[in-house]
Amino acid sequence: MIHTLAIANYRSLRQLVIPLGSLNVITGANGSGKSSLYRALRLFADTAQGGVVSSLAREGGLESTLWAGPETVSRAMRKGVVPVQGGPRKEPVALRLGFGSNEFNYAIDLGLPVPSRSAFGHDPEIKRECIWSGQTFRPAALLADRRGPVVRVRDAEGEWQVVLQNAPTFESMLTHVSDPRNAPEVFRVREQIRSWRFYDHFRVDADAPARQAQLGTRTPVLSHDGRDLAAAIQTIREIGDGAALDAAIEDAFPGSSVAVRVENGRFEIAFQQRGLLRPLGTSELSDGTLRGLLWIAALLTPRPPSLMVLNEPETSLHPDLLPALARLIAHASQNSQVWVVSHASRLIATLKEQPDCQSMVLDKELGETQVVGLSDLERPPWNWPER
Repeated sequence: MIHTLAIANYRSLRQLVIPLGSLNVITGANGSGKSSLYRALRLFADTAQGGVVSSLAREGGLESTLWAGPETVSRAMRKGVVPVQGGPRKEPVALRLGFGSNEFNYAIDLGLPVPSRSAFGHDPEIKRECIWSGQTFRPAALLADRRGPVVRVRDAEGEWQVVLQNAPTFESMLTHVSDPRNAPEVFRVREQIRSWRFYDHFRVDADAPARQAQLGTRTPVLSHDGRDLAAAIQTIREIGDGAALDAAIEDAFPGSSVAVRVENGRFEIAFQQRGLLRPLGTSELSDGTLRGLLWIAALLTPRPPSLMVLNEPETSLHPDLLPALARLIAHASQNSQVWVVSHASRLIATLKEQPDCQSMVLDKELGETQVVGLSDLERPPWNWPER
């Protein structure tokens, strides 16, 4: 489980270090930084897939994603005694992402490229990557270290071995150094990040993939667009927790049941509601009912990820469904670490009743995202590796 998340100079997240639990609820006013926090997690996921630089390019490049305020925000600026203003830069331009987990800690540092004649001269470069053990970073705890194009790892005797001398500046060492025998720590971190799962606004319009019958194969993980909903529900019944599936449907839609029709290899939902003489197909379901079934299939996955991130899961759901969704999310947090980014007060209130819930309210001060009420004593210790 990730116990610390650290982000520096990404959009409004100038210096954010937050503690995490098994169930985390992120809320706050519009523009407070919730989307930036969600995007930062997506950048982490893209790092393990070799696409962090291209992901930044889709956001407008490093110049567009960097913190736009001064390098240092003084106490006098915060009190309004002096205007917010910049000064001579003391540190190199750096967008940094890091996390601490129960097993290993990881950090990546992206900066401006070295001037060259390349047509790709605006691509950010990976300046430093580190994996270490222990609560905070220190050189003696390093297990894998990248400086520029050179990657080295500690062997079984604790000696440094260079495993790559020309790593591409636009790809993480997680992409190129993943030998479970010679670089097990790199391999474990990569697989941990690759297991993360993101669900963001399932489509439920008339042309949504989830409303169409699909060829079915065993589906332990619901796709991000929900196109394999029927196959995912059938997979839960056959190799997952069928009793939990029936309980979740009863909790969300009292008196209803869900079956899967198979015809010529195509799978389709058959949703039986109280009082109806025949079951309804997905094309006949309301937006809220279909979205509720999608969340049930996603959260009861037979293959729980190490981290599941849900972005505004309340969208299109009737308020009466939110307590049932919260209970389902709490159930999922027993097997996966869960992040919920939400505006829905009823959903948030139900989640906060869970004993392991870590609730954070984001706010902005002088354009910088902060966690309301998070004191220095509650903030986890974190040191960034130097370049």
